[in-house]
Amino acid sequence: MGPELVIDGLSKTYPGGVCALRDVSLRIPTGMFGLLGPNGAGKSTLMRTIATLQEPDSGSIALGDIDVLRQKDQVRRILGYLPQEFGVYPRITAEEMLSHIAVLKGIVDARARTDIVARLLRQTNLWESRRRKLGTFSGGMKQRFGIAQALLGEPRLIIVDEPTAGLDPAERNRFLNLLAEIGENIIVILSTHIVADVTDLCSRMAVLARGEVRLAGSPADAIGALEGRVWRTTIGRQHLADYQSRYDVLSTQLVGGRTLLHVLADDPPGEGFDPVVPDLEDVYFCALGTDRAAA
Repeated sequence: MGPELVIDGLSKTYPGGVCALRDVSLRIPTGMFGLLGPNGAGKSTLMRTIATLQEPDSGSIALGDIDVLRQKDQVRRILGYLPQEFGVYPRITAEEMLSHIAVLKGIVDARARTDIVARLLRQTNLWESRRRKLGTFSGGMKQRFGIAQALLGEPRLIIVDEPTAGLDPAERNRFLNLLAEIGENIIVILSTHIVADVTDLCSRMAVLARGEVRLAGSPADAIGALEGRVWRTTIGRQHLADYQSRYDVLSTQLVGGRTLLHVLADDPPGEGFDPVVPDLEDVYFCALGTDRAAA
């Protein structure tokens, strides 16, 4: 097992008074770690801070014996980062661009660089498209190219920020399978607001809302804690406000013109409710509490 990423007491307030992080502390081991939260929760601020792209107001981050906030050059040598807005040069081929990035990462030996570029293009299933211009790539291909460049230099930590937004289901599955394969030996942080991205892949997770950690642990333990406490019923849309005032409503979904409610209660809420086997979506909405409307 590699070193843990230890985040302790991280806080950040932007000019204008927006508090993006409030005393965030997390321990992130080797493997896939899911960071869930609605838009504006502070996920991107946390990812950018770990990636040495911005400074917190207070707190510390350590990766093994590396002080992330003070030893930025050492961090960057072992970091792979795929930001939410990942641009590509449209008129350059995948092979040329990856080779260029490899030089920037210090892989100057031409033969070694050729071998590494070929291996990464095969690993990300882009070998057959290596001479295509990046501007012709689909969304899923661009994201896989993003992972290829993030893997240059054999990183010990990879950060991917909202990677599956806009991908079709087949591309999303290919991309998540690739992440799972990578995450067997190194730390991979998957920051997303899509619960399904975390459900199948991550052995550890956290939920962030309004810059605060609302929940941290294993998805299985978090789901187990809701066993016997989630109930569902179907109502007419006109009754929704009444039910929201009387019950702790986790989520609502329109099904066939009627509204399916999931409700949190320690005891049966009453007639018309059936017990539900909880899932990670129930965990997520439970952790958000009063911030559910933002999710």
